[in-house]
Amino acid sequence: MTQIPFKGTPEQEAELKAFIETKKHEPGCLMPVLQEAQRIYGYLPVEVQQMIADGLGVTLAEVYGVSTFYSQFTLSPKGKYKVNVCLGTACYVKGADKVLEAIEKKLGISAGGITPDGKFSIDTCRCVGACGLAPVVVINDDVYGKLTPDMVDDMLSHYID
Repeated sequence: MTQIPFKGTPEQEAELKAFIETKKHEPGCLMPVLQEAQRIYGYLPVEVQQMIADGLGVTLAEVYGVSTFYSQFTLSPKGKYKVNVCLGTACYVKGADKVLEAIEKKLGISAGGITPDGKFSIDTCRCVGACGLAPVVVINDDVYGKLTPDMVDDMLSHYID
């Protein structure tokens, strides 16, 4: 998996620290602080988790434990274009695994990864609720259905400059 170096800005750090200050005396404040941190940074790298731990006076292990327990949080950056391939039953039966392989080959990364330029990331999910369109891929808010591997190049061409 390609590692993208952490590139937080002083403005992001100031925004997070100000939010922590407003919440740190409230019971159960870790969840809203993690949610705000993910909104600010887009993900929760260890550098951000450490800021949260320091600001709330808790251990990094506690922050890490909560951020990895809940699926709403991600520890790795996502691309400008978030490619999400449904691998639910209907999609899988209709060849979603082959569509995923074609996307991975085209972008040169595996599911869970991000391209070195940060433009694309690939994830999988269990269902997007569009079983009648199986197999389905969602790129940001765009839904593509009834896909075959030979349709991947055309689908991705809308996002490649």
